Amino acid sequence: MRRRAIRVPPAARTVVAIVVLVVAPAVPGILSAGAALAAIALPFESVAVLLVLVATPWVLVRRVVSASFGVFVVAAIVLAALDAGFRATVDHAFEPVGDGPRVADAYGVVQDAAGPVVAGLLLGLVVAAAAGGVAGIAWAALRTADVVRRHDGRGRAVLAAAVAVWTAFALAGADIAPGARFAASRAVDTVAATSSRTVAALREQAAFEQARRADPFRDVPAEELLAGLDGKDVVIAFVESYGRAAVEGTTFSAGVGRVLEDGGRQLERDGYSARSAFLTSPTFGGVSWLAHATLQSGLWVDSQLKYDQVTSTDRLTLAGAFGAAGWRTVADVPSNGAPWSVGASFYGYDAQLNARNVGYRGPAFSYARVPDQYTWKHFFDRELAAPHEPVMAEIDLVSSHTPWTPLPELVPWDELGDGSVFDPQPSRGLSPAEAWSDPKTVQRLYGESIEYSFGAMFSFLHEHDQPGLVLVVLGDHQPARIVSGPDAAADVPVTIIAQDRAVLDRIASWGWDEGVRPSPDAPVWRMDAFRDRFFRAFGAE
Repeated sequence: MRRRAIRVPPAARTVVAIVVLVVAPAVPGILSAGAALAAIALPFESVAVLLVLVATPWVLVRRVVSASFGVFVVAAIVLAALDAGFRATVDHAFEPVGDGPRVADAYGVVQDAAGPVVAGLLLGLVVAAAAGGVAGIAWAALRTADVVRRHDGRGRAVLAAAVAVWTAFALAGADIAPGARFAASRAVDTVAATSSRTVAALREQAAFEQARRADPFRDVPAEELLAGLDGKDVVIAFVESYGRAAVEGTTFSAGVGRVLEDGGRQLERDGYSARSAFLTSPTFGGVSWLAHATLQSGLWVDSQLKYDQVTSTDRLTLAGAFGAAGWRTVADVPSNGAPWSVGASFYGYDAQLNARNVGYRGPAFSYARVPDQYTWKHFFDRELAAPHEPVMAEIDLVSSHTPWTPLPELVPWDELGDGSVFDPQPSRGLSPAEAWSDPKTVQRLYGESIEYSFGAMFSFLHEHDQPGLVLVVLGDHQPARIVSGPDAAADVPVTIIAQDRAVLDRIASWGWDEGVRPSPDAPVWRMDAFRDRFFRAFGAE
């Protein structure tokens, strides 16, 4: 038996076309204003394309115009979605040249959390939705224009009335909802704003280059810059997503505070002292390498453009200065699965450790391929356990990286082995999909991830006495807005830990708080100020 095709009445198709033509260009406004009422608008883009289509007698030209219109509207929707996502996660508007690579990085995070199959399906759905959107919007424009042309006099009168209504409401500036005007042009506004940000970002590059060249320490002998640390092992440890939200004013800061206070007391018993403050990070919610480059270079590296620019030069970094002064320099980045080209070409590390060459045979914990406890133990065994020349290292601790589930648990140090002791642990935690269905659960898990990272660090310092160690531990950026809150600043805690009191005496003028937990009134510097102050504090007197 042959099935009858479902026939949609022409009037119904026309209604659908008009709805699509009105609502689709309003979607960027819905995304930016966060108000569904923004869909109740008269979009300039739709009125303009109808005027062109009705006035054009050539069928091929009308098809090209309608297809171009579909591409333009879908592009505006994609840009608005990216903008909303970037504002919610890394707290700044999307800029294609600088932020384009971050989209690929975000896909990598999804792939690590959900697996390549799920990530591939999601990507396929996005591509299919975009293609379908272009086709649907183009069809809606052609269909509506054909109706106007068929009803010639009445159709043109309705179109003229639409132009008049749009103009009147535009002049009146009437809002349907805060930030959502009835006479809308949100697709055009979105594309124009994105283009403007891109131009501004490119112009910033010239000013950034001037700042890069004006380096007061460029010609100072490296041994003079670091004379106060002679013979010390120096470790800069970035704790992923360790932001100010972790230590004050949140539902989870009390738990983190207890771990810091207990750990601080243990450090004192073990002969360590600590000073803490805050640094303002150039990034928020992600893109950690911008913070790393800012701290090490003394430049405000707040975009991928600037990162690419500075890492292609010979700007003096902390790692470069230590290397030139005779320290062995090491990058320990467990999130990397291959050699890091910038680590050699820009930072000049003598050795690079990553997930593939540290002997780890245990499970991954979503994005975190290697638990922090294993990272500390392997680094100690390789670099610090035996007699050695002074070591300077940057260690990136990734167990507190989003999605913050599942989380590892501490195990006895003598049972770490190759990491297979962690095998049963991932199955005990929630999946990212389960965790992220509830903001409170995400916030709790974030707090627990910071507790784990610091618990591992304090346990490491207690287990392995290191009188000559100077540890700078800090966050790279705040966690995403779902955790840190809508009004959180970009500040991250920073702490210097050492057994040698002479080290802390050198930074006495900084006015940092005693202990490993900075108070709400602790000093706040921009992160790019750290390098120069560090050189001045530990340089030859």
